Amino acid sequence: MTNARETPLTSTPVKLDWNHPEISAAIRRALEEDIGSGDVTTETCVPVDSRSSGSFLAREPLVVGGIEILPRIYSQEQIELLVRSGEHIAAGVVIARVSGSTRRLLTLERTALNFLQRLSGVATQAAKYVAAVEGTSCAILDTRKTTPGLRRLEKLAAHAGGVTNHRIGLFDAVLIKNNHITAAGGVRAALARFSGTELPVEIEVRSFAELEDAMIADAKHILLDNFTPSDVRAAMAKIAGRAEVEVSGGITLENIREYAEAGPDYISAGAVTHSAPAVDLSFRLE
Repeated sequence: MTNARETPLTSTPVKLDWNHPEISAAIRRALEEDIGSGDVTTETCVPVDSRSSGSFLAREPLVVGGIEILPRIYSQEQIELLVRSGEHIAAGVVIARVSGSTRRLLTLERTALNFLQRLSGVATQAAKYVAAVEGTSCAILDTRKTTPGLRRLEKLAAHAGGVTNHRIGLFDAVLIKNNHITAAGGVRAALARFSGTELPVEIEVRSFAELEDAMIADAKHILLDNFTPSDVRAAMAKIAGRAEVEVSGGITLENIREYAEAGPDYISAGAVTHSAPAVDLSFRLE
């Protein structure tokens, strides 16, 4: 189940891949944090020449996210991925198997689980938001409300759950928010500052007066911030197709359907990443 699509709110479509150096750096930092000077328990308990296999098991229904990280963690082992990111699986399903040095399997276990549980949690949360608007023309966007240092990983997981990736950071699109508007001296003044930019420009409006100013300034991408569903419907009538519309602020699983049915192109939900609970996965040594 997915309504993920390319969003026009970035200068080029957001493209995320597993080979980005930020992802490699995140894995390296996580391993260094956990292992430090060495796994003293494993090195004492397990013979250096011991070989084993192990399985990653889902202990609850979930949407898989970030399974591609396993070959990067178990880079010296044999790894078999049995599912793909984005798959909805039931409790009890084995999602991957790994074999190699028993010491390495045990030493890497927690880091692998930490990433998988977090990223599959984001994918599972994302899928709930996507399912809530199924059948409408509205796509769900992720946001920059991510764990510091893990943004690319969490956005990959959100996309696995069916969410459309929004801008990566402050560098790939213009998003004029309320504090920018205040500093610039108003909606029209803020938009005028970007008249020559090649980047897409989106502006946040918090009232119908600001919306009117945005339309006068010929804004092409408008973010309706903290509007009620009925206000969104009225705003859509005023905009009348002259701009693409995103809705944000106060969005929950309980009310997102009502917002989507009001007709916006996009709804952004920070909860997809910042409030996603980790899912229950385990590793079993065989």
